[in-house]
Amino acid sequence: MLLHVVPLDEWSADPALPYAPPSLAAEGFVHCSPDEQAALAIADAHYRDAPGPLLVLVIDTGLLSGEVRWEGSEDRLFPHVYGPVERAAVTAVLEVLRDADGRARELVPWV
Repeated sequence: MLLHVVPLDEWSADPALPYAPPSLAAEGFVHCSPDEQAALAIADAHYRDAPGPLLVLVIDTGLLSGEVRWEGSEDRLFPHVYGPVERAAVTAVLEVLRDADGRARELVPWV
């Protein structure tokens, strides 16, 4: 399983199509995280000021048509999905709970 941090607006923008964030067009892949700790760090570093709910998609790599590559530096590798994320590959959606300053604190089931 991989995790992907996404604002609610972006995830719900085109529910009939596979999910294709701006990074797919700009960089050729979808950024993901290997675990909850990394996803919270990404949310805290890159989405602290994002308005509205912030979600984490739980992605089953066996249901993806795109290739998954682990890339980065020697001390830290991150999974990248080279292609859109089929919505059927998203097995759960979690919400990032943030404190008053926008810092990511924990993940809970999104309802």
